[in-house]
Parts: sequence; structure tokens; C-alpha cells
Amino acid sequence: MATRKTEVQRRIVSKDGHNNVRIDNVEGMVKLYLHDIWTTVVDMKWRYKLTLFASTFVITWFIFGVIFFFISMGNGDFEAGLSSNHTPCLKNVASLTGAFLFSLESQTTIGYGYRYISEECPLAIFTLVAQLVITGLAEIFVTGAFLAKLARPKKRAETIKFSQLAVICRRQGKLCLMVRVANMRKSLLIQCQLTGKLLHSNVTEEGEKTQVHQSSVDFNMDSSSECPFLILPLIFYHVLDEHSPLAGLNAENLHTRDFELLVTLNATMESTAATCQSRTSYVPQEILWGYEFKPVLFSTTGGRYVADFNFFDKVQVSNDPAFLSNHTEKLKLEEDYKKE
Repeated sequence: MATRKTEVQRRIVSKDGHNNVRIDNVEGMVKLYLHDIWTTVVDMKWRYKLTLFASTFVITWFIFGVIFFFISMGNGDFEAGLSSNHTPCLKNVASLTGAFLFSLESQTTIGYGYRYISEECPLAIFTLVAQLVITGLAEIFVTGAFLAKLARPKKRAETIKFSQLAVICRRQGKLCLMVRVANMRKSLLIQCQLTGKLLHSNVTEEGEKTQVHQSSVDFNMDSSSECPFLILPLIFYHVLDEHSPLAGLNAENLHTRDFELLVTLNATMESTAATCQSRTSYVPQEILWGYEFKPVLFSTTGGRYVADFNFFDKVQVSNDPAFLSNHTEKLKLEEDYKKE
């Protein structure tokens, strides 16, 4: 039995919404990242961020401990046979370890007990003030970046689920491309809007060929492009008419076309009023012609609705008689393609 050769489909955006574009040969990349240090720190992976958070404290404790150690050494506090009227800069600090502990106690405001600074050493007093100011700013920056990463709506966007496949069938007498979207949490998403971009190669009138050309794809839900809130799994559709960038798409050329449909949901979280965005993409092999989504919403005897996500990604052959009469053989080929 002959097997169908499968080619790796190039994608700009993965199914889980991540960027698949690799950036190479950028001159001064490190410098660019350092110019925008805030975004660089916020975008760090958690293991690097936790390391930075801990090392900020430890390194500053050690650096200023070394400075206090050299101040005490310059004052002659570690020399043998000191006179009785000699006043050390740091009381009860006789080693680098003691200077480190003094720095730690000063920066964390634990309070002085055994070790404390002398009022007759202006350089040590100035260093202490500088330590508190500099390390205070550093701690504010790192702690702020730590909290900013926690507060990002990125994880909230991961609880927005898109159907693995898109389908094409008739809706209210019009040929439509449909995708299903659901909110996996009980907290509402309000002011939801689904938009699309068709990414494909294009040749301009001047003969210039662009590798990735973007065309807007409008999605609607019922009679509006906006959904007041996303509480149920909903189906958004795009009408395939003469104004659509997918005009001319049919069952014969669907899987021979080279394009990627990027779908983006923008919404506002009701609990925090922060905006979040979730993305996915569909290539021609993930679009089924002549199919429709199976129902996912059911009612119970208790008067409640139940969304069964076992049916979320399941599809069935469209039951439109006019559609079936013209495309029975095409649907059979589509089903065979799906099984393979």
C-alpha cells in the first residue's frame, strides 16, 4: 500500500502560540538587550531570575563587606599592639568574615548588637549610606521585575483553548471557515475579539516577491465581531466570499495551497482588568473541508449547562444536503486524509 509523503510544514507561529522565527546575525545583540535591561530581566526564565534575585543580595553583601574590610585595614584596626586610645572604624570586626556579617546586618536592617560602626570614621559612615542607597535601588529593581513576571497575563492566556482543527462548511447559507475557542477557567474574559492574519507569499504589481505577506481575516460570532464575555465554548467564523483573502479556496486546492492562518484572541480579564492575548495558527493540512464541529454543550436535568471537552476537537461531516450532494466524493477523500 502506498504511503503518503508528509512534508514538514513551515510555521511562523506554533500551535501553542510561540514564535518560530529565529533571529540570526544581529550586530550588537547584547548591547541592545542591555539598553532595555528591564524587559530583559522580566523575560528571563525562572531559573535565571531566581539566581539573579538571590545573587543580588549575596554579591552586594560581599562587595560592601570587602570595602568595609579594607576601610578597617586602612585605619590600622587589624595591627597588633594597638594603643588604648585607638578607635576602630568597625567595632568587633577582626576579619573579612566579620566585615561580611556587618554588611549583611546593615543591608537587611537586622539591627546592631555585637558589631557596629564607629562615629569617628567618616569614610565608613559614607560607605554605609552609599550601601543602603545603592542596594535599596537594586533590590527595588529586581523585586519589581520578579513581581512583574508573576503578574504577567501570559499564564492566563494558556488557559484559553483553540480547536486543533479548523473546518469549512455552510453557515446561514454562506460558506464559512470556523474555529472553536473556549475559556478553561471560571473567571470571565470580557471584551473578547478574535482576529486573523493570513500569512502567504505574494508577488506585487511591480514583480517584487515577498516571502510573508499579511492579509487581514475577519472573524465574527453570530452578528458581531466582538463577544461580550467568553463563558462558553464558542465558534467564530469567517465568510469565504469574494472579499475574503481566502477567496477561490475549494476542496481540490485546499491542501495544495501554501499559507498559514494566524488566529489571535484579545480579551480583558475581569478579575484584574489586565489584557491578555492568546494565539494559534492553522496550516492547510489542519483545515477540513465539508466538516463541522460536534456539539460540546449539553443541558442537565438540574437546569444547568455542561461543556464536555471530550467533544471539543471532534468534528463530523456536515449535514447540509446541498453541500453533501455536491461534495460527497470530496468529503470521502477528506476523511481518508484525516485518517492517514
